[in-house]
Amino acid sequence: MRNMVRYAAAAAALAAALPATQAQAEVVVVNVAGAQGFGALGATGNTILSYFIGANARVTDVSYNVNITALGESYLSEATVYFGDTDQLGGVFLRPGFEVAAPGTGTFSDSVSLVDFDLAFNVGADGLLRLEFFEGFTDGERPDSIWNSGTLTFTYDGVGGAVPEPASWAMMIAGVGLAGGALRRRRAVKTTVSFA
Repeated sequence: MRNMVRYAAAAAALAAALPATQAQAEVVVVNVAGAQGFGALGATGNTILSYFIGANARVTDVSYNVNITALGESYLSEATVYFGDTDQLGGVFLRPGFEVAAPGTGTFSDSVSLVDFDLAFNVGADGLLRLEFFEGFTDGERPDSIWNSGTLTFTYDGVGGAVPEPASWAMMIAGVGLAGGALRRRRAVKTTVSFA
């Protein structure tokens, strides 16, 4: 029993010496130059991009700095990008020029916390973040909108890559120490066999 207490104390001391590490948020930066929206979500010709960010990763923030042209009768407010999982079960629709009800060219930038708006989502087991550039209203132009330049930056937390905190390390190491002590104690017990 004394050995088991020593193992647990050693495990706790080791865990206290470990640095306090936490999983860091990661980012993926998407260059939007040349992306086009031809029609509604799923329309032929819409630019679709995919980025591997890790199985079940949680997308928490998006920032953008983009230059977009709406052609013909299309409005800048109609140029939209969907980003979410590949099955389109979770995701967000972003319209950088949502206030501009006119055709032409505009530059837009902002940063949005998806968590604050209860829009944060997890990608699927395939780990892919899917983007589709499309039009909120199809005017018959070919294409309706062109994303001339700029970037979309997504912040995400990799679910599978989280580093345990010191308290978790302490519990794991103490558990292993206690299991090791119990095994050692069992081995020390001698069994005698007698025949009648």
